[in-house]
Amino acid sequence: MTSEVMDSGCSFSDTASAAITARKAAKMKRSVFSQWFVVLCLFSAFVWWVSGSIREASAMGKGKSAPASDSTDVDAIKQLGQDMGNAMVAGDIDKLNQIYADDWATVASSGKIVTKQNLLGDFKSFHDKLEWFENGPIDVQVYGDVAVANGIVKEKRIRDGKDTSGEFVYMDLLKKRAGKWVVVRSAGARVE
Repeated sequence: MTSEVMDSGCSFSDTASAAITARKAAKMKRSVFSQWFVVLCLFSAFVWWVSGSIREASAMGKGKSAPASDSTDVDAIKQLGQDMGNAMVAGDIDKLNQIYADDWATVASSGKIVTKQNLLGDFKSFHDKLEWFENGPIDVQVYGDVAVANGIVKEKRIRDGKDTSGEFVYMDLLKKRAGKWVVVRSAGARVE
């Protein structure tokens, strides 16, 4: 019936069209207002976050230091990094299983998500073999039961039969679970 009315050229169809267009315009204005409101809220949150960061950096510049990390935790996390490399060289799957959380993941340079199961499988099948490594300086920041460790490592590695050796920067996100630090996320890149 509606198509018949619209096709008949009846003036009612023009009136109805105008009313629908007016409602759409009002709805669009409300939608645009809502979008701008959300943008304003997000921008305000960003400004609040930046101002806090600037205040903190300013305080550090005046001789105040960042929150101190427990040296016991820092030392344990640095040792975990060394243990991780040693376990990779030895092919110690049980030790790697303890170091990496069950929900560990990273994004490979190919863009593929790599899980703990993928990582352990690669070491079990010798698709990935770390022959030697040397850790450089490691910076550790502890925030309660969460920590971030970043550093540099030199390594000789064979992956899928290809030499992928080099120098890499990395960052590990760790969480203290059942009294032990485990790696939950990792990111790294080759130093050119």
